[in-house]
Amino acid sequence: MSLNNQVLDRLISQELPYVEANLSYLVPMAEKPVNYTYEPPPGIPRTNATYQTHKLPIYNARSISENISLDREGFAFTGHNTNVRNFYDEDEVRRVYYPEAEQLLKEVTGGTKVVIFDHTLRNASQSKPGENNIKEPALRVHNDFTAKSGYTRAHLELAAQGIDDIDALLKQRFAIINVWRAMSTTGYAYAQPIQESPLAVCDAQSIALTDIVAGDLVYRDRVGETYGITYNANHKWFYFPQMHRDEALFIKCFDSAEDGHARFAAHTAFKDPTSPANAPPRESIELRTFVFYPA
Repeated sequence: MSLNNQVLDRLISQELPYVEANLSYLVPMAEKPVNYTYEPPPGIPRTNATYQTHKLPIYNARSISENISLDREGFAFTGHNTNVRNFYDEDEVRRVYYPEAEQLLKEVTGGTKVVIFDHTLRNASQSKPGENNIKEPALRVHNDFTAKSGYTRAHLELAAQGIDDIDALLKQRFAIINVWRAMSTTGYAYAQPIQESPLAVCDAQSIALTDIVAGDLVYRDRVGETYGITYNANHKWFYFPQMHRDEALFIKCFDSAEDGHARFAAHTAFKDPTSPANAPPRESIELRTFVFYPA
């Protein structure tokens, strides 16, 4: 057990507040998991994977946020004001939020170059598959990239942005980090904190290599790869309840370094048993970014 695991265990033993909730884990399977991002042809299931729920404690990490880091646990949390008024405005997100996030990531990680390549809005009440790009919260334990797809996605996205010397760039250490934030349609001054389907993150140090399973993610024009996660009683789960729009959660989904840095932090939305029955649907935005570290 590393020193930091000892520290984290001691912090948990100091009776951090927690909720108990069901998390949906991949059931081990002989074949490679396959998930389609669209309705597949007749006779082909949307996925060949099955999931099983396990009730686990999810600890409130607000009081220990300064003890948690991207390089150890694979996630981090900070307060951060944004000037975005309407996250549903695609132009404003790219024009205002992207530069804000680039600067924030450099400050948080020490990275010298940040490239934002994707963002996703989530709101179950507004999600209309095939009609808009708004999605529902993802209620299964997963990680967005694998040891393989971290590199393949980087090549694809950097080429699409016209960046030169990609091969040389990818020889230095880089990470794929999601920036996750609450948003609201109720207006800047009256934005509600998240109450329904908050996000839980798993300490990367508690995940064994045998827990992560690469699966194909099938798009209409390509096949990506993500990790499903199988159940392990050693997993340590955390969340930051009542997140509001001036806070940011960072999740490391890939790290090219193989020298002990956290590489993959599993995460999932979950049904919070303390959420009010009339809580508004969760509204959130996540950016997917490449962070390049000093050579």
